[in-house]
Amino acid sequence: MPDRSADLVFTNGRIYTLDRKRPWASAVAVKGGRIIAVGDGADVAALTGTPTRVVNLEGAMMMPGIVDVHAHLMMGGQAELFELRFPPTASFETLIARVGEAAAKAPEGSWIIGGQWGSDLLPKLNRLEALAALDRVSQGRPVMLRDDTYHNRWINSEALGLAGLSAASPDPEKGSIGRDPATGALTGMMIESAAGIVERTIAQSGHYTEEMDRAAMARSIATLNSYGVTAFLDAAAMQPILAALKGLDDRGELTAWSVSAMPAVEPSFMFGIAGDELIALREQYRGVHAKPDFVKIFLDGVPGARTAAFHEPYTKDPVLGCCFRGSTIVTVPELIRWVGKCEKLGLGVKIHCAGDAAVSQALDAIDVVRSFNGSTKLKHHIAHASYIAPDDIARFAELGVVADLSPFLWYPTSFLEGHKQTMGEARALRFWPNRDLLAAGALLAGGSDWPVMPNPDPWDGIEGLVTRRNPSGEFPGASLWPEQAIDVAAALEIFTINSARAIGLADTVGSIEIGKSADLIVLDRNVLETPAEDLADTKVLTTYFEGRVVYERA
Repeated sequence: MPDRSADLVFTNGRIYTLDRKRPWASAVAVKGGRIIAVGDGADVAALTGTPTRVVNLEGAMMMPGIVDVHAHLMMGGQAELFELRFPPTASFETLIARVGEAAAKAPEGSWIIGGQWGSDLLPKLNRLEALAALDRVSQGRPVMLRDDTYHNRWINSEALGLAGLSAASPDPEKGSIGRDPATGALTGMMIESAAGIVERTIAQSGHYTEEMDRAAMARSIATLNSYGVTAFLDAAAMQPILAALKGLDDRGELTAWSVSAMPAVEPSFMFGIAGDELIALREQYRGVHAKPDFVKIFLDGVPGARTAAFHEPYTKDPVLGCCFRGSTIVTVPELIRWVGKCEKLGLGVKIHCAGDAAVSQALDAIDVVRSFNGSTKLKHHIAHASYIAPDDIARFAELGVVADLSPFLWYPTSFLEGHKQTMGEARALRFWPNRDLLAAGALLAGGSDWPVMPNPDPWDGIEGLVTRRNPSGEFPGASLWPEQAIDVAAALEIFTINSARAIGLADTVGSIEIGKSADLIVLDRNVLETPAEDLADTKVLTTYFEGRVVYERA
């Protein structure tokens, strides 16, 4: 007779299952990495044998692992391990001082790469005086600093030279190079596709190595595990990222379920094959836990740089004039073809839309595909679902489109201050209509957009969803469209079972149910009984992936 004993049993817990049929339990049993019982002590007693490891939770809260539907793994690890970091709220003076400190330690000729300057600093940085200050502290080292959207870069004169740029250099398609309005001299500002010029220069210099890539990816997974993340979607996975994830999986070192979105077009900040050529290779990178099941399309840019596409014009600008609305990178017919092609291949589509006009175009394209193909089980995402025309909110549910809520900006930030400069305060504050989306029946999923957001801690994002105030204490007394706040239970669903549905893993993760992967996290508090303003202080004590400990808080 086979041994029915569980490998692992948890008892005496406050176990929040995210299964609406049984929201709470006190015991869980695990065998072979899967959940075999959920209930109370009596339900697991018969499964507790000599080989069973019993963990007494002593009343602690347990819940399913977090599912992050929007992260950039390689860049996150690189930022943590190899780059200069400063918060988006850093002043210009702090930014310059930090570069000076880094330059004093950097070997001669080596790149100083870092971030992230706040979008509200863009007008100040895009000036010759600012470039001169950066040059003075760089000590001849080339410098590249990313902004808080990761769409734009600021570089010094040494970097401009290495990139082969001068006042005579033309603006690239879908981007622009910052210039002094009086003299035409370059300021070092690189907007959208122009950022790719300097990123490519760095990549071709040999700055990045395979060893760095492997270390970055391992660090990223460990960082996510420490915040309770046990499944994620990499939102722009080029070949090195797909290979790194498959390699980790083959070696048994991938301690999270990995879903990847392969770019339809080579992004400005990453290099290599993309589109049909990359998609054709996807099965080479499929593993037990690695699933290249999405395609990524960048439909527009970001509001702070006036590159997002809006229905209403930006504020008046000396270069762009009074009536500029931004534009999309892909036409509606092209987008229709991509969505239709991906559906034939069984792939979901994640579409970056920062402006409300881009959101409308994405919904229009999906609507056309629905009219031809009928309903689908595939989930297409609109990321970041932040500025949405009121008439479009109901269409998310009607078309089965996921609102990918990332990054963690449901509260006042320097990012938002940059939006106010380009859009005006009233429009900028109509940001993230999360409660309206929920009320309309849309599937909302939670993502970090790490390292665009420097910290992938979901509890920071959850507090912001609930309070609409900045959890750090910055911008005291200010809240962002407080009518759009949601409750803690809804926020937990967004970051677990909803996100699991969004990335096609709802049968495997997202709730504590029999047959699902034993991806479980133990918390230092019951978050459903915690004051809303303290949610961001939540700490993960232990993270289990398939029943084994992959993170334990010291």
